[in-house]
Amino acid sequence: MAKKAGAKMVDIKFVDTFGTWQHFSLPISELSEESFEEGLGFDGSSIRGWKSIEASDMLAMPDPETAFMDPFMAEPTLSLTCTIAETGTRESYSRDPRGIAQRAEAFLKSTGIADTAVFGPEAEFFIFDNVQFDSKSNGTFYSVDSEEAIWNTGKGGCCEPNLGNKIRNKEGYFPVAPLDTQQDIRTEMCLVMESLGVKIERQHHEVATAGQAEIDYRFNTLVTSADWMMIYKYVIKNVAKKHGKTVTFMPKPLFGDNGSGMHTHQSLWSKGKPLFAGKEYAGLSTMALHYVGGILKHAKALAAFCNPTTNSYKRLVPGYEAPVNLAYSARNRSAAIRIPTYSENPKAKRIEYRPPDPAANPYLAFAAMLMAGLDGVTNKIKPGEPMDKNLYELPPEEHAKIPQMPGSLNESLNHLAKDHEFLLKGDVFTRDFIEMWISHKSKEADAIRLRPHPYEFFLYYDV
Repeated sequence: MAKKAGAKMVDIKFVDTFGTWQHFSLPISELSEESFEEGLGFDGSSIRGWKSIEASDMLAMPDPETAFMDPFMAEPTLSLTCTIAETGTRESYSRDPRGIAQRAEAFLKSTGIADTAVFGPEAEFFIFDNVQFDSKSNGTFYSVDSEEAIWNTGKGGCCEPNLGNKIRNKEGYFPVAPLDTQQDIRTEMCLVMESLGVKIERQHHEVATAGQAEIDYRFNTLVTSADWMMIYKYVIKNVAKKHGKTVTFMPKPLFGDNGSGMHTHQSLWSKGKPLFAGKEYAGLSTMALHYVGGILKHAKALAAFCNPTTNSYKRLVPGYEAPVNLAYSARNRSAAIRIPTYSENPKAKRIEYRPPDPAANPYLAFAAMLMAGLDGVTNKIKPGEPMDKNLYELPPEEHAKIPQMPGSLNESLNHLAKDHEFLLKGDVFTRDFIEMWISHKSKEADAIRLRPHPYEFFLYYDV
């Protein structure tokens, strides 16, 4: 591939603990067949949540299956995604998210339950025209803007005409142009991803005003789907930058309108045959229902990985159209787990877990969901009765009986601290990793807790 494309450089990419791609580059002459076995050294002490300085040498092990020509480099550059290994032993590093996802796939095979876990995430995001923010000891602010946002109906004048055509709050699903101003940029994002091997299924404007969007790619195996999510974010952000726009996967950047989720479709397969199709509720198999039972049982702990920011819980608020109700149902989008019914084809039978958001590290979130589901299958955890009602409109006495998602990052971390044995099976996650995660994320929660909020001045300045 490198020779055919005339590559001059090779870019070595890997994901850090919290889901950000990191990279370093080499002349293509430095890449040899031995590089894939021996790895490429770097300093792990400078990566968040990884090594201390006295034991910082690490190896990036390139995966040739991930190769693509990077579309955003000025010179022809081959991109390779890596798993991280220890020097000397070349064993997978226990805190490397991609390694954790690989161990989850290996554990699945070792159980004999299935040989493949299939994941299909639906990540939403905002395309803004401007973003500004600052935080100091004596003040803080943020401001985002979009030319199609409803708050811009009064903007402009004789020298800067305003043509109207703004999307009202919660009316962004699916108006055509001129209301939808971002059809072409979303299409360009799709075509760039397709050129890199990511199979796109659809793109559209999402519910919120101000450029909320969704692009869906085809389901794939756990690790490959997570690899694709990293490409997805990389492409979307860089295509937007090319057009003078900015993208955020922050779950709740706007007050008073929909946040961004990452509904995650998943199923188990064996020898090319789907295992979630059967004759139980909504055409599911008994295995699928037990998998649902495992997800629901561990959902509050899963939130620490699937909803890993303080901002995540500004989306997961009871009383609004958010997937906070820990129940399952066919077609019902008010339940945390929906059973899609678009097709009766056994290959289409899957569950959709709706609470996750796109701030999640996909390797960790997918691996954690799989481990929770497998715990349900292994222990035959029953999910209870399905809820085929609009859960947002239940009488208070009925609603009180339905478990809810955690209301804050701290709450989810407390649940993870108490409920993580299911993650340790097969050494997929380690206690060391979970302790590190709780420690780092608790500091994020504290950083928000310690700072005055601008709205507090509105509420309390005159007390």
